[in-house]
Amino acid sequence: MHTIGKAAERSGLSVDTLRYYEREGLLPSPRRTAARYRLYDQAAIDRLRFINRAKSLGFTLAEIRELLQLNDGGGQRDSVRTIARQRADEIGRKIDELRRVLAMLEHLVGECDGHGRLAGCPIIEALLGNDGPDTTNTLPRKG
Repeated sequence: MHTIGKAAERSGLSVDTLRYYEREGLLPSPRRTAARYRLYDQAAIDRLRFINRAKSLGFTLAEIRELLQLNDGGGQRDSVRTIARQRADEIGRKIDELRRVLAMLEHLVGECDGHGRLAGCPIIEALLGNDGPDTTNTLPRKG
């Protein structure tokens, strides 16, 4: 059994994150000592590592919750694959958007010689929407 500090250290997470995951229901409430200290077993550490790895792959907490439920309940691979495919597709869309933003920024930097006063700077003009490239379709969309 491990205290919350040791569990955090062994899982690569912070103590506050462990408490948050417990509040969010991703981690079952741990046993407590008579002094009310949390105690985590190896299964809890393994679960925390699972969550941490899933977060590092870009899964949302809602998706992680679903993956944990599938794992806990003996779900099917197709369900897990669907969640992973959706996450990969979303990350791909974000990468495409970031590539468009990068291309626009590189274009603007190329248009600016970096000398002189700010007046007429193509970067500032584009951000103001004056006679510069239209950046409205290159910015990432929320959601």
